[in-house]
Amino acid sequence: MKNNSRKECVAMLLAGGQGTRLGVLTKEIAKPAVPFGGKYRIIDFPISNTINSGIDTIGVLTQYQPFELNQYIGNGQPWDLDRLNGGAFVLPPYQGAKSEEWYKGTANAIYQNIKFIDRYNPEYVLILSGDHIYKMNYADMLAEHKKNNAACTIAVIDVPLEEASRFGIMNLNSDGSVNEFEEKPKKPKSTKASMGIYIFTWSKLRDYLIKDEGDKNSSNDFGKNIIPNMLDAKERMFAYEFKGYWKDVGTISSLWEANMDLLDPNSGLIINDNTWKIYARNAAEPPQYIGEEAKMVDSIISEGCVIEGKVTHSVIYYGATIAKDAEVFDSIIMPNAVIGPGTRVCHSIVGWNAKIGKNCLIGGKQDAPDSDGQWKIAVICPESTIKDNGHVKEGEMTQGGNN
Repeated sequence: MKNNSRKECVAMLLAGGQGTRLGVLTKEIAKPAVPFGGKYRIIDFPISNTINSGIDTIGVLTQYQPFELNQYIGNGQPWDLDRLNGGAFVLPPYQGAKSEEWYKGTANAIYQNIKFIDRYNPEYVLILSGDHIYKMNYADMLAEHKKNNAACTIAVIDVPLEEASRFGIMNLNSDGSVNEFEEKPKKPKSTKASMGIYIFTWSKLRDYLIKDEGDKNSSNDFGKNIIPNMLDAKERMFAYEFKGYWKDVGTISSLWEANMDLLDPNSGLIINDNTWKIYARNAAEPPQYIGEEAKMVDSIISEGCVIEGKVTHSVIYYGATIAKDAEVFDSIIMPNAVIGPGTRVCHSIVGWNAKIGKNCLIGGKQDAPDSDGQWKIAVICPESTIKDNGHVKEGEMTQGGNN
C-alpha cells in the first residue's frame, strides 16, 4: 500500500553486520550499537546525518543480535524521527508464511524491503552503512545527483595510495563520472575510495535489484554486483567527493583511533557542534563526581562518572568509576566499567560493566602503530571481571568471566 504523501528521498541504513573483527565487543550486540565517544553509539552518526540533511524517513535494516539496536532506536524520538508521516522503522529480515529469509547481502537486504520503499513512492533512495563515523550533508550529494541526471551517485573519499588496495576504488572521467570500479585492487589506478554511501534513482535501482535477485550466481551485493552491472549497462554514474572526516570503525584499532580523534582538535571530528548536532538516546545521569585528588588531562569525562584517580588522554563513558590511585592513559572506558585502586590502564578498551580489581596492569604504552598500521589495543570483555593483580598484555583480548 502506497503512502498518500510521497517522499522525495527515503534512506535505508544497513545495520545488520556482525562486526567479527571487533571480537568480544560485538559478541552480544550488532556493530552499529557499539558505544562511541563517551555517550553515543556508532549508529547515531548516520541517523543524525539523515535528519540533519532533511530526510525524515529511514529504514534501519537489522539482522545480527538485533535486540539492543531495536530497543535503542525505538520510535526514533531522540533524532526527531517519531512522526506520523515518515520516521524511523526497524526492518528485520522478511518473514514469510513458512520461513524467515536472512539477508544474503547488501543488495538482497534492500530487495527484501522493496515494498517498504514503494509505500513512499520516492524518486530517490539513499543507501547507508551503520558502522562509519562521519558528519555529512546528504542533501548536497542529492543535489549533485539531480544536477548530473544520474542513475547512481557514489560518495568517495581520497585515501593515501598505499592504503587504496583496502577499499573499493572508483576510477573517474574528467567530469566525475565513473568509468571503472575495482574492489580492493592490488595496483590501484586511483585514490578515490567508495564510502559505501549511495544515492540511486529508485526506478533504476528497483529494476536492478529484481534482476540481481533472479541471478543464482550473484552475491547480492552492491559493490560486487549492482554497481558493476550498472556500469556494464552504461548507466549514468557519478562520484561525489567528500572532504570531511570519515572512518570505518570495523577493527579494534580503528575504533580506538576514532575515539582518540575526538581529543584531537585538528582531526576534523568535532561532535560538540550545534550547526550539525549528533543526537543520541541517553538516560538521565547525575553529574560527574571528581575527587579532591583526581587529575584529568585532555580527556572526555561523561555524566555519572566517579573519578578519584588520574585520567590522561582518554574517553570515559557515563557511569564509569576510576578509583583512587588508578591511572588511565590513552584508553576507552565504556559505560559502568570499574577500574580498581592502584590499577594502570594504557592503550586499552574496557568493555561496559567490566570490573577490574586492585593493582592490575592492562595494556602497555605504544608510540606508534605496527607495520600494518594497527595499534595493539588490550580489550577487556564487557560484563567480565579481572581479579586483583591481574595482567592483560598489549593487544590481548579477554573472553569474559573471571580472569
